[in-house]
Amino acid sequence: MPLSTGTRLGPYEILAPIGKGGMGEVYRARDTRLKREVALKVLPEAFAGDPERMARFQREAELLASLNHPNIADIYGVEEGALAMELVDGETLAGPLPIQTALEYARQIAEALEYAHERGVIHRDLKPANVKVTPEGTVKLLDFGLAKAIHDPGGSTADPANSPTLTLGLSGVGVLLGTPAYMSPEQASGKPADRRADIWSFGAVLYEMLAGKPAFSGESITDILAGVLRAEPDWSALPAATPPRIRKLLRRCLERDRKQRLQAIGEARLAMDAPEEEVRPLPAAAPLWPWVAAALAMALAVTAAVGWWRAGRSAPLPPLMRLRVELGPDMKLERPPGGSLLALSPDGTLLAVIVRGADGIYRLATRRLDQSQITPLAGTEGARSPVFSPDGQWIAFHSDRKIKKISAGGGAAVTLCDAPGSIAGSWGDDGNIIAALGWGTGLSRIPSGGGPPTPVTKLNHEKGELRHGWPQVLPGSRAVLFTTDHVGQGFEDADVDVVSLQTGVRTTLHHGASFARYLPSGYLVWVRRHVLYAAPFDLGRLALTGEPQPVVEDINNGWDTGGGFAFSQTGIFVYDSGRGELPRSIFWLDSTGRTQPLHPAPGLYGFPRFSPDGKRLAFSVDDGQSHENIWVRDLERDTASRVTLLPGQNQWPVWTPDGQSLVFWSSNPAAPGIYSIRADGSGVAQRLTDGKTRQMPQSISPDGKRLAMTQTSTGGGVEIWTAPVEGDAGHPRLGRAEPFLQTPSVTILPAFSPDGRWLAYRSGEPERRGLWVVPFPGPGGAWLVSSRGEDPIWSPNGRELFFLENGRTIMVAGYTARGDALVFGKPQVWSQHPVLDLGSPPVRTYDLAPDGKRFAVVLNADGTADPKPITHLTFLLNFFDDLRRRVPTGK
Repeated sequence: MPLSTGTRLGPYEILAPIGKGGMGEVYRARDTRLKREVALKVLPEAFAGDPERMARFQREAELLASLNHPNIADIYGVEEGALAMELVDGETLAGPLPIQTALEYARQIAEALEYAHERGVIHRDLKPANVKVTPEGTVKLLDFGLAKAIHDPGGSTADPANSPTLTLGLSGVGVLLGTPAYMSPEQASGKPADRRADIWSFGAVLYEMLAGKPAFSGESITDILAGVLRAEPDWSALPAATPPRIRKLLRRCLERDRKQRLQAIGEARLAMDAPEEEVRPLPAAAPLWPWVAAALAMALAVTAAVGWWRAGRSAPLPPLMRLRVELGPDMKLERPPGGSLLALSPDGTLLAVIVRGADGIYRLATRRLDQSQITPLAGTEGARSPVFSPDGQWIAFHSDRKIKKISAGGGAAVTLCDAPGSIAGSWGDDGNIIAALGWGTGLSRIPSGGGPPTPVTKLNHEKGELRHGWPQVLPGSRAVLFTTDHVGQGFEDADVDVVSLQTGVRTTLHHGASFARYLPSGYLVWVRRHVLYAAPFDLGRLALTGEPQPVVEDINNGWDTGGGFAFSQTGIFVYDSGRGELPRSIFWLDSTGRTQPLHPAPGLYGFPRFSPDGKRLAFSVDDGQSHENIWVRDLERDTASRVTLLPGQNQWPVWTPDGQSLVFWSSNPAAPGIYSIRADGSGVAQRLTDGKTRQMPQSISPDGKRLAMTQTSTGGGVEIWTAPVEGDAGHPRLGRAEPFLQTPSVTILPAFSPDGRWLAYRSGEPERRGLWVVPFPGPGGAWLVSSRGEDPIWSPNGRELFFLENGRTIMVAGYTARGDALVFGKPQVWSQHPVLDLGSPPVRTYDLAPDGKRFAVVLNADGTADPKPITHLTFLLNFFDDLRRRVPTGK
């Protein structure tokens, strides 16, 4: 039954009808809590009246709501048989369109599909009517995944006459989900759809944008389906100016045999962006290391031959050779938290990598590219960020809060200096290493023979500089490239800077990039969102001399792991092409190691926090593109809703003792800092700090009068500060912050005890490393609970302190209070089931339910806690020559 204006569904007030289809009636509505207009899709009565089907739909809707991408319309939540979604103003797609306009819209569609496919979500009903273009030219995909969510084969029937979206054969076998003119042949045949079905629909939509008519048409649904299954599109209808690469792309998207069809939508994006001469098949991937040796030998031979031939005439540049090298079972590579993964010797013959052994310890290992075995180097336990010396004889690395070096052939490791939080360095040809010694410091110079470091750069706190990192000493040791991170900005928005070692003058070369490297061929490269960009660079003037161009599209990178690539002086480029992270879910975990789904929809979750009464769980959801929001799941109603709307990263939620509000940190570029917001999402987030320093909320005292925070220090460490909480629940504010624990090391994760008398924290001081408890506000003694403990959580019963050992195992230590002292028992393993270690800076992955009997834990979506394995590396031979061809210097 149609709803009239003014009707209320939960917090939503109907304003006007928008449309009607097989997926339900759609209305413009007003969210009375958040004071915004939404699109409200009211599900069919038969559907909403089926509790089992609604529960199944609820789970699907939560998965779809976890998608957070600028080209996908947001889903806000489910309320009384209705789905609240982002209201998108604009027109649906219609053709014909100018070729460049069509390709720009198609590129945005492809980026949205790629984002969703990486998270296991398929649209299933992509068509022009489900694509809107805003007045600003932004494409928004509507009804993402709802074909499956609503027309689940296990549910009740729906009337296909209500919409061109087709739902037939709802017995569970031979079900058809989609719109006939845009559905793939496998969908038309009633077979299960995977991401290749979306690729077919993408091809059909792009065809229609260019040709101005559907790729498949007919007088009836039967005629259309027959065309999908047997006919060819009218290729002559495409504009004569359609580029050959786009014609080829369309044919590959509309290939009936899905095994021959384009296999990943990212390939479509690459094809649209590539120049015509670049669209050519690459050599087949090589599965074994001997192929690398053979290819290297061939490359050397080609180089020699080309050099001889060029002596008499101008030779064409040798082609790029791409080799995908499977690592094999003996080489378990893992991206170490807080450091980079690999390095390549200057002559390109030796690869240094970080491996993780069966004991869970990271070590440095080497492998010659003309041999098959890997050699772990003894004495490198805990190694991260390998760096070769200019002559290739030594490898520097970070371990045990020190910078060390070891002979590339093995031997005793030599300590060069203390480095509380170094993540990577660079070895200059003047015999000095440049590195950041801590998380909140500038760069320092360390003699390669050892000795006291000397400063090279200083953070500019007035400009909000947070960290200088990922340095590279340029040839001649005259200058250093590095990345500058800022408070309130993600690493994708960092600056690529260069500093002269002679004058100390700093220059920003590029904004919005990280992990910049100078290549001997005269180019600067950097990474942004898994894409490697290259631009010609004048080493003498320390200046870019041309526009950056994307050159590699699938490089893994992260805030604390850097760009996953290395190169030799000879033109070999190697990189880790494992984009993104494994999807996660949130589970219940008991002491026996048994898990049960708590929030099963896959996503990039972190920071679970129970409300004081245990009825709600707050957590963050990262979209993988430097955007993160806080959600709250109502455990009694089995619903989840987003409560933060600020741009950037919103994380570290902390409940107020009354359970009414959340305090959190936001990197909001316009105004970073600590914020407070109502836990139901109503009202506007209020900023409590000015964001000039990176302060993270950690714990609120039980009386609600004190907030414990961490913040970076000018000396490179992290300190614990506290601030009084003032005002009222509706208008909170923080008083003047005061230091509580200041050290040059990393002292983090403070947690108030249930009675507010004690504060537990993790100390990184070399002589005091581990989990400690001290009186609050002090003074008094200090008690070491575990030398390997971190991330403390007090049990509400006042008798137990939980913590993580080595970042993975939940431990528990009983305690009793005796006057002004605490007496701790021997820590015990609470559960053998590990939790995820998401690296540094720390991301909390567990929280204790108020009943003290089980935890909410973030795990991989399959319930495991193993990191994403690195199964292969990609080698590019003749990479420097390829850059000369693709990114001309203009000289």
